[in-house]
Amino acid sequence: MDISWIYNIDPLLATFLVALIPVLELRASIPIALANFDLTITQIFTASVLGSFLPAIVIVYWLEPISNVLRKIKFFDRFFEWLFKRTRAKFDKKYALGSNVALMFFVGVPLPGTGAWTGALIAWLFNFDKKQALVAIFLGCVIAALIVLLASLGVIKIFDFIL
Repeated sequence: MDISWIYNIDPLLATFLVALIPVLELRASIPIALANFDLTITQIFTASVLGSFLPAIVIVYWLEPISNVLRKIKFFDRFFEWLFKRTRAKFDKKYALGSNVALMFFVGVPLPGTGAWTGALIAWLFNFDKKQALVAIFLGCVIAALIVLLASLGVIKIFDFIL
């Protein structure tokens, strides 16, 4: 993936935009910004968290209306019926608090596939309370950003055992 475009725009905006990209998210925006831009740690942290979190808001609030429109087509109706039988039908609301805590830690682990995009998809699939899920996802983004920032600055030496 060619990301040379980030050098042609404002560094704060570039950091935010890299954090918006699925899979990359803040796991990439923080080290890229630290290595390439003259921004403060606070600016990098804030732009990265907000960039990672923004898509979660869109996903949590817009996937339901989009899926409802698609369900008017027979193929998609069957697909969503099949999908929700395996997700929403099995999710018990009494586990909601524990599920949101688990969601926060899931998003907070800065590994591929565990970011805000995936967390928002999980929240939608299992029909989590939107506001509670977004709080969990936001806190997860903050946790992940702290871990990535500390690792990038060398405070956490993750790969010492390799060297």
